[in-house]
Amino acid sequence: MEDLQGRVALVTGAAQGIGRAIALELAVAGATLVLADINEAKLAGTAAELKATGAEAAAFTMNVSSQESIETGAKAILERFGKVEILVNNAGITRDNLVLRMKRADWDSVIGINLTGAFLLTQALLPVMLKNRWGRIVNIASVVGRAGQAGQVNYAASKAGLIGFTRSLAREVASRGITVNAVAPGYIETPMTEVLSEQQNAAMMATIPLGRRGTPQDVAQAVKFLASDAASYITGHVLDVNGGMFMGG
Repeated sequence: MEDLQGRVALVTGAAQGIGRAIALELAVAGATLVLADINEAKLAGTAAELKATGAEAAAFTMNVSSQESIETGAKAILERFGKVEILVNNAGITRDNLVLRMKRADWDSVIGINLTGAFLLTQALLPVMLKNRWGRIVNIASVVGRAGQAGQVNYAASKAGLIGFTRSLAREVASRGITVNAVAPGYIETPMTEVLSEQQNAAMMATIPLGRRGTPQDVAQAVKFLASDAASYITGHVLDVNGGMFMGG
């Protein structure tokens, strides 16, 4: 098991789905969890679930579309814990439509939360990692950011941007013992995919060589590995967790 005992880990979008699974997986490995999400009620539920297992966890309501909320939240987190050593930028939304029908507001909100939010939160927490000369940043991208998807130009652009952000930042901070990687999930069982029709589900399943949807735990285990010392010589990498939907460099 990857040992994260004593490490402080922050997961955004931790109230449900992949973010919740990541938080639980990191807690099992011994990390102290800082949970951030805009959904205060569900966030409290995840925190209670973690504490019931004996893990140390704290919840912070944060809106990653707001620079003020990010800066206020980051300051409060650092005042309480003194550091964040593992940052998982997971918060994300979709606002799907064909490009000719897509409203500017839907473009801006997806880019703002999925990409700009990750940039701002990383910027707020990076100085402490640099000072301590140790850090793990894991950005949750998507197979869509690798292969594209009709009707999701905003989402695909945000996730492709996150991959470029990952690789560029990895080069900036490597000399300080900080690794920066991305995990690109495919078709995962989450509230985001539950709304798809049977026809859409069947079409997606036909593209997966392993023949099943992924689980949030599949993604969480990949994140746990990248956050661990076992992955200390891996940086600037995109780890595909997609059952073979996309196989690329």
